[in-house]
Amino acid sequence: MKHEFLIDACSGKSIDVKENQTITVIDLYGGQVVDFFAEALRKPNEFLSAGVTIDCNESLRLGINSIIYTNLYRPMFQILADDVGEHDLLHPCCRPEMYDFFYHNGDGHPNCLDNINNCLKNQRPIIHPVNFFMYTKINTDGTISVESPLSKAGDSVTLRALMDVRLGVASCSVSESKCNSGKCSPVKIVIED
Repeated sequence: MKHEFLIDACSGKSIDVKENQTITVIDLYGGQVVDFFAEALRKPNEFLSAGVTIDCNESLRLGINSIIYTNLYRPMFQILADDVGEHDLLHPCCRPEMYDFFYHNGDGHPNCLDNINNCLKNQRPIIHPVNFFMYTKINTDGTISVESPLSKAGDSVTLRALMDVRLGVASCSVSESKCNSGKCSPVKIVIED
């Protein structure tokens, strides 16, 4: 069985996924970052951890067969296919304070922290998602820069759920920088048995 979910630009959605189902994240128009977060179903205190994922994979990058881990060091997802190969594990969800810091426009700005918290009916003070399609250039001197995503229209990444989860997914709201190629657009999530 196949279920498709459209996530409008600058918004978020909660989707329940069963163990062994696949999740395909599709950048419909190209150049759009997807903040991808999840909780263990019925155990919201166990959740996707970008930091633990970096630790366990001993890498700042994800690739085919990479495992994404929970805060309790348990495997949550495995990447099965990836059209782009460039994703970010460093940045937290955008939030009003971030918009104030960089752009002086945080008041009322749509943001991924609120979008994911609202769809999961939770109030985490900070969320470190996997930022699919986000291109963070990591320089040899340790500095970083956010560049335009490399994803083109229709590019996708496919994962297998390794446990029952509740996804909290947002189409990133940053139009002020190269993060989403200077614009925000919808994305699609496809869940299959």
